Order: sequence, then C-alpha cells, then structure tokens
Amino acid sequence: MPSVLVFVFDGLQPSQVNLRLMPNLSAFADGGVTFANHHAVYPTVTRVNCSSMVTGMNPGGHGLAGNRLLIRDFDPDNAMGAMEPELARISKAGLPVLLAPTLAEILAKHGKEYVAIGVGTSGNAYLHNPSAEDSGGATIHPTFALPSDLHESLIDRFGPWPDEAKPNTSRLAHATRIMTEYVIPERAPAVALVWSSEPDKAHHAVGVGSSLSDTAVKEADGQFGDLMQWLWETGRIEEIDVIVASDHGYSTISEVVSVEALVKEAGFPSSGEPGGVVVAQNGGAALCYTPPGDPETAQRLAAWLMAQPWCGAVTASDAVAGIPGTLPASLVGNQGPRAPELTVSFRWDSTPNDAGYPGMVYSNYGEPGTGQHGSMSRHEMNNILFANGPSFKSGITLEIPSGNLDLAPTILKILEISGTQDMDGRVLSEALAGGPDATDVDWSTETHRAEHELGGDTYRQQITISTVGTTSYVDEGNRVI
Repeated sequence: MPSVLVFVFDGLQPSQVNLRLMPNLSAFADGGVTFANHHAVYPTVTRVNCSSMVTGMNPGGHGLAGNRLLIRDFDPDNAMGAMEPELARISKAGLPVLLAPTLAEILAKHGKEYVAIGVGTSGNAYLHNPSAEDSGGATIHPTFALPSDLHESLIDRFGPWPDEAKPNTSRLAHATRIMTEYVIPERAPAVALVWSSEPDKAHHAVGVGSSLSDTAVKEADGQFGDLMQWLWETGRIEEIDVIVASDHGYSTISEVVSVEALVKEAGFPSSGEPGGVVVAQNGGAALCYTPPGDPETAQRLAAWLMAQPWCGAVTASDAVAGIPGTLPASLVGNQGPRAPELTVSFRWDSTPNDAGYPGMVYSNYGEPGTGQHGSMSRHEMNNILFANGPSFKSGITLEIPSGNLDLAPTILKILEISGTQDMDGRVLSEALAGGPDATDVDWSTETHRAEHELGGDTYRQQITISTVGTTSYVDEGNRVI
C-alpha cells in the first residue's frame, strides 16, 4: 500500500532553495515536481496554515483564525494563544478545536494512521491531530504527546529531548531519529510528518538571510538529507511519496505598531463593554472582533483602521458586510463561524532587506530588521511545495496555482481514500503520474478593489486572487498608494 511522508520547513522561502544553502532539497526538487506558484493561506501564520494542511480547508472552514484568536463559544471576551494547554482546554470544554475533520480522523475511519512529529510550537503540533486520544494516530512534541502516555515511553527509549537552541538542529535531529527508528519502521503509518521549526526561529530572531538564518537552513537541509538517505538505504524510497512544504514565506519588519494598544488609545472600549473591541495580534495581521449585532462599532473601527499609515488590506465578515472600503472575508477564505468581524493585513512593499531578500512589512510586535509574517504580502503568501515519489511525475515545474489547503486532498487521492469532496482544497492531479498535462488545466487571476473617502483622503485597497476550478488562492493584498 502507498504511504506518504511530509517534511515541513517552517518559514522557508522559495529563494532559499538553492545549491548553496540546500543541496539536498535542491536535488530532491530537480527529480520530482516543483510547484512554482504555491500559496499559504491567510493570515500567513503557522497554526492557521498547519490547520489548512491537515483539513484541506481555508481558515473560515476549519475555524482556527489565527495564532492568536477569539473563540466566542469558549471565552467571549478574551483573545487566546493557540498553544497546547489552551487548545486542550477547548477540547475538555466539549468544543471542537477544529471545525473540520483532520487527515488523522479521516484515515482512522479506514484503519490507517497519521503520525506527526513537530519541534516547533506546542500549538502547531497539537493541531495536527487534536483527537488522537480517541481516534488514533499520534502527535509527538518535545513537551507532550498525544496519546499522552506516548511522551514518557519515547523519553524512556530515546532519552530526553535536547534543549531548544538557535538554530534548533538538535531537536530536529532527535525528531528524525524517532521517525526513522520508531514511527516508520514500527508503526508504518499511512502518513507521517516531520515539522522543522527552522528556519522560522532564526528568521524571527535575527532576520531572513542573516548568518544564523543561513546556518539554520543548511542544518535543516542536512537533516532532510539524512532522512532521504535512510529511505534509500532501507529500500523504502520506491514505495513512499515524499512531499516537502513550508507553511508561509517571510518578510522583514520595517516598523512596529501595536494595534491592540492603538485601538484602546483611539477610544474603543475593551470587550464586555458597550462597543468593546478585541484585537488578536498576528504578526503582520490583526483580527478585530466587534460586538455581535453592533455594525456601527465595526464601521467606525474599519474607518479608523483605513486612516492609519500601516493599514494594508481590510476584509469584513458577512456579519458586518457592506462596510465602505472593505472587501469580503469570503474572498480570502476567512468567512466562517469563528470569523472576526474585521481583519487587517499590514502594508508591505518589495524593498530588499540588508541581506537582499525582498519584502518589508509593518508588524504588531518584534524588532525592525528581524523577520515576520502574517500579512497578505506576496513574499509571505508565496511558499514552497515539492513532491517526489512513485505517485508523482518527475522533473517538472508547474506554474498552475497550488496551496497548502491542497495537501490533504492530494494525500487522500494518493492513498485512494475518499473524503475530499467537501474540502476547499483540490487534488493536485496535474502533478500525479497519469494526471492531466499542465496545459490542459484552466486557471485565472483577478484583482478585486475597494475604496472609501476619509475626510479629504481616499483609502484604496486591492486583493489579487488566482482560481483553479472552485479552489481560490490569495496571491497578495495591499493598500494602493
């Protein structure tokens, strides 16, 4: 039976996949399929994209709206971080963490397993399989495991996890060892995943293209190379399809603005008070929650946002549809039961940073010159996807749009399992052996615009969307100056 191995380099940019930094991944890409027009989902933060990878849904559909978000049926007044302790409390309260079934849940119905090892945040690892205690499969992280008793048994066998470091190579090496000595040979899951926290950690700490960033990329590529070599040496390379992705691209912080503090300074009350606003900061984006049934506050907040120099694109949920100058949240895949009333993507441009990597953006937090993501910048929306193995064509580059939400349906197709019909993502059939030629796949790109007069000034924004069939991808969105 076929099986799939997914390797994720957190925050890896397409331009970093070159022979100088990543000889192993470069060789892998040359032999398989390169998706040259690949997309993150928006907001371009890790836990949102992780959730889209495992559900095949846009954020509006899976309900994990941000790394930081408000879930009103859990706590109506306070934003929370999407980390393991908090997410587990949602589950214990009897609420779904994700609003759509995960790969792990779908596979379990067919007697198959999904096993993920992540060395990034606890929230990222948890979201791969929130129901592992009940539905099977496993999630492995340095601080916990699902099922919970797996954590201590792995420490007994492989020793304690190394301390977190910059770069975080020792933890990735430990994860690779667990994958090659336990997960694949003993559990033989239908789908296995390794999530490297690099180069994301290095980018956040000192910026894209810094010496630490380059070292982190090279060492993560070395671990990927070791894993591929093990597949060759054990004869598994002929039967395992390998997919390599990143969750988002990257920008460099130009200036820091705390939207949460600025909203309070502008006179908007806190949540729980009449006209109260909750702001959930997400790097280069902010989710803004206004009181249900209070369109006046939402309209006033939208106008205030549009007047700010750091404001890029502003989208509005169906609950407050029609606010002048906004574009609909559904356009970018953010409409759903847990959608914020307003979401703002910060202004960005393509100015290069000191290392020559293009993309500067305002940010809610961090330090100017260091790395950030979250916005609709094309440099964050564009990330990597490569695939190689018996189910894929070889030696081709595809310009057809693809996205992180396409991973789940494509994996299920490889495994000959149904369940993709309700997903937002699509099967990347043009990349599969026996699939259609790229020239036979129709796709289109459209730019959507909105504007609003602001007392002598005009706010203008535009969002560009590419579409293949019924699946849409955000190319970029920004204020028009």
